[in-house]
Amino acid sequence: MRSAVKRVPRIAVAGLVVVLAAACSSSSTSTSSGPGVQLSSLESTNLTVAAVPVSDDAGLYIAKSLGLFKQVGLSVTIDPVISSEAVTQEQNAGKYAITAGNSVSYVQAEASGASNLEIIAEGSLMQPGNQALYVLPSSGIDNVSQLKGKRIGVNVPNNVGTLLISELLDAHGMTASQVHFVPLPGGFPAMANALATHEIDVAWLPEPYGSMDSATMGLHELADLDQGDADDFPVSWYVATKNWVKANPHTLTAFLYALRQGQQFADTDRADVEQAMENLPEPYTVQPKFAAIMSIENYPLNITPDIDVARVQRVADAMRQFGMLPGPFNVSSMLAP
Repeated sequence: MRSAVKRVPRIAVAGLVVVLAAACSSSSTSTSSGPGVQLSSLESTNLTVAAVPVSDDAGLYIAKSLGLFKQVGLSVTIDPVISSEAVTQEQNAGKYAITAGNSVSYVQAEASGASNLEIIAEGSLMQPGNQALYVLPSSGIDNVSQLKGKRIGVNVPNNVGTLLISELLDAHGMTASQVHFVPLPGGFPAMANALATHEIDVAWLPEPYGSMDSATMGLHELADLDQGDADDFPVSWYVATKNWVKANPHTLTAFLYALRQGQQFADTDRADVEQAMENLPEPYTVQPKFAAIMSIENYPLNITPDIDVARVQRVADAMRQFGMLPGPFNVSSMLAP
């Protein structure tokens, strides 16, 4: 069920004071109360954010397109990427202040010791039709039980797609070892062509690609991944390195204030999500006719320190269940103290 959040007016910020609902004496922020933040106190005003250009991150794109970041004194550049996994190392090196992407890759990076990340906001919760497996009409594959030995296209290996598909297979008495995951360097835009050229048998497609490729190529939806234990799964997060959070508390507060508004627009007005997808840079731009039919997610308003601990822990628990982690991992280690 879509969350019932009352739509608020787009906020104009005048003068030098940004009325932020948070104290900035530490890395933590809150949207309930607190002093304002002077624009002059922002540690950095130019941020480069990496994000996967899919509807998971609609709140970010909406905040950018509506000028919400500018209103809090930030100039935000969004670099489209294939997967959050692909940019974690660059984030560690300081290229990206913040990244938005799949939760699984962030847990992997943290659990392996490769990164020291903090979840600063929850991005999206999967809903029916958001993530699904698709086949060509001529594939001869009509049900999940026929996936044994089949090649399933994913953007990168061992990420959220692999996990969600493993959940689906498990519900049908199968394991991930009984299929072949095929990473495609071109990511989601390359899936349809890979099906057409028989490089893969099945494609994992999130929105808006599922709707676009179904409409243009007549793809058949084999299985919706939003079911069973994967229902309402926390697909995406916004993260920063803990060092960046510590060094930029005021900038983080400003960013999250604008992002939270973007999330609220995404969760309460479908038109804003559609427009954000239509405004994506080429080759990711979504035509209006496809944006109008795509399924959209829930966009929680939880930003640090009000992250839903039980919800984010679901990711690590599921990863351990399907062999994507060697042992237990406490996701609270990725949250603000």
